[in-house]
Amino acid sequence: MTTPLTQRQHRVLQAIELFIEDEGYTPSVREIGTAINLAPATVQQHIQALEQKGYLQRSGQSHGIQLLKNGLSNGVINIPIVGEIAAGTPIETYEARFDTIAIPSELSPRSTAYALRVRGDSMIEDHICDGDIVIIEPAATVNDGEISVAMLDDDSVTLKRIYREGKRVRLQPANSTMKPIYSNNVRLRGRVISIMRQT
Repeated sequence: MTTPLTQRQHRVLQAIELFIEDEGYTPSVREIGTAINLAPATVQQHIQALEQKGYLQRSGQSHGIQLLKNGLSNGVINIPIVGEIAAGTPIETYEARFDTIAIPSELSPRSTAYALRVRGDSMIEDHICDGDIVIIEPAATVNDGEISVAMLDDDSVTLKRIYREGKRVRLQPANSTMKPIYSNNVRLRGRVISIMRQT
């Protein structure tokens, strides 16, 4: 499971690409900040991170940003954020599209992935925190121990590690203060392939 860029880093990359498409040249730090409502100093921090990760390079001039081979225009796709999922007590079904988010295309070569916003802290020991976005690869079956989207009998959904124990399934939280959920009838909707940080 890889860890792609943070949401704000993606927003900065998207803003740069959209600006280039509209204006024909790269934006300044101030223009990026105006486009996505971030302070110039914050934009500067994200640009520095993007440069370190190989997504762009700077020349030092006002409009001296250059997208590199793994920038947005090369190998990034937009997938839907279809709702929320509980990392805690299961919540009602998530089938409602709200927004999209950009991810590296290698995470989902067939563009079948979707994203869910996490609510709760049952997976914090796996570094999945409240407010994070998880990228899901649709799957009706998963391997034991994989972090998966599980739908229960009442159509509620939860994010847990899956373990088969005879005729029942154990949905194991990654939080030592919480107990697992057991069910004889779990319908799997996918596995986590990546996590997006809030900032």
